Amino acid sequence: MSRKTLTLLAAACAVVALAGCETTDMKMGSAESKTVATGAAAGGNAANASGQLEHCPAPLGTVSLVENQNAGWYTILRNEYRLPPTSNLLRLLIQQSNCFVVVERGAAGMGAMQRERELMGSGEMRGGSNFGKGQMVASDYGLSPEIIFSEGNTGGMGGALGGLFGRGAGTVLGAVAAGTKTREASTMLTLVDNRSGVQVAASEGSASKTDFAGMGALFGVGAAGGLGGYQNTPQGKVITAAFMDAYNQMVVALRGYRAQTVQGQGLGGGGKLTVDGAAAPSQTRVGAAMSAMEAQDRLNALGYNVGTPDGKLGPRSVAAIRSFQKDRGLPVSGQLDTATRDALSR
Repeated sequence: MSRKTLTLLAAACAVVALAGCETTDMKMGSAESKTVATGAAAGGNAANASGQLEHCPAPLGTVSLVENQNAGWYTILRNEYRLPPTSNLLRLLIQQSNCFVVVERGAAGMGAMQRERELMGSGEMRGGSNFGKGQMVASDYGLSPEIIFSEGNTGGMGGALGGLFGRGAGTVLGAVAAGTKTREASTMLTLVDNRSGVQVAASEGSASKTDFAGMGALFGVGAAGGLGGYQNTPQGKVITAAFMDAYNQMVVALRGYRAQTVQGQGLGGGGKLTVDGAAAPSQTRVGAAMSAMEAQDRLNALGYNVGTPDGKLGPRSVAAIRSFQKDRGLPVSGQLDTATRDALSR
């Protein structure tokens, strides 16, 4: 066997060893992740969903997808990668997880519903079609996705390995590594309460995948074809895994969800970080009755410990209210009557 043949054989072995050392399946969150969104969903039933997708025992509310189509990442998604909107992917993940009920708010879907209502109003539909008003379900939350693209080239491997196997091997390995790409995607999800505008949750996710695109140059077209679509993996698979990673992390955080409270003011009442010259929170209230949770916040701030405000007037809250009423010379009832709410607002 000639020296040149031995050199090429050594290079081939090095590439095979490299492929064996580096996991080339999808990596999501950890080096062992190999997951993409699959299967289907129908109501509360999921079919062939990924075993790594987090689930909820019951929905937490309704959610609509809010996709910023003017963002730079969205332009790349549609024009460069030729991928459909991320909402299509997220709809599947959300419904399979059973954490939220998805409601339609996209332009196309809303247009279709409006068209049916117009047909109903024109009298063209058969009797009993029932497309009248008052049937749409409210969207409790809005989920906004964002993508950050990053694509690295690992071509520097060729030079390092070439030093181990000699000039001939270095040339071959350089050709292989030059076409080797590690595709990466980083995503973010933000969940906002549509009624109050308060951000409920936020999460990030990431995924990467290494493609050995130079295999064909070394082993021939037949051997490269044996890798299937592996060396031409769509960027979409990486994005899918990154979004699943972000969604999983959000679901885990939501399982232990606790509402954020502002001591003494309530949400939107001015906050603890006061601004010089701003109106006092009591002057910004427009006749709105103090809620039970706001009353609990205020009682805590005044030294009447009710524990974590939850809007429920249990024994601890009632005892605190009675103490407050007694100290302020109010009728001691343990209830949040008008006089007690007014006293707490001062």
